[in-house]
Amino acid sequence: MTTIPELTNTKTLREKARRHIGEGAVTAGYSADRAVVLGLLNEALATEIVCVLRYRRHHFMARGIDARSTADEFLIHSNEEQGHADQIAGRIVQLGGEPDFSPDSLTARSHAEYVPAHTLIDMIKEDLVAERIAIDSYRELIQYLKDQDPTTSHMLRQILAVEEEHADELADLLAGLPKERGGAGVGSALGKAM
Repeated sequence: MTTIPELTNTKTLREKARRHIGEGAVTAGYSADRAVVLGLLNEALATEIVCVLRYRRHHFMARGIDARSTADEFLIHSNEEQGHADQIAGRIVQLGGEPDFSPDSLTARSHAEYVPAHTLIDMIKEDLVAERIAIDSYRELIQYLKDQDPTTSHMLRQILAVEEEHADELADLLAGLPKERGGAGVGSALGKAM
């Protein structure tokens, strides 16, 4: 026999909703530390914006063998990172916070660095490093939130899946590029960068 959990009765749900109407989507059932979550989400927002900018630069600066298809991939990734930034900013507002788009502190708040890179291989490597940082960062944030904020956790899981796809695509791009000058293959150069 299945046991039904004790649920709040309808009358109480209605009373609580009316009593705290000014708090929007954040109800008494929200158990995470909202100030901490907002700070972490603003760091994630900064990270996404820095990634958008780095990918855009790489899109326009890509030169060499396979540059056009790689540049196109950079643009796709940039657009997807912008979508992540928009999702995170929207969630910050839902939680009663303000998304921090200030360019003055953007790189200081970002987990990923803005490294312009000058060769196609270096661009791919820097983007792959940034994706790996984002992957670990999102995994930790999801673990921190656990069940305290299921909506934010769900959003971050979706973003994490795309970041993992980006990392996989970048690793494939590196594997497909010719050896660098001086005889060192891309694989050995990648090992040094990690």
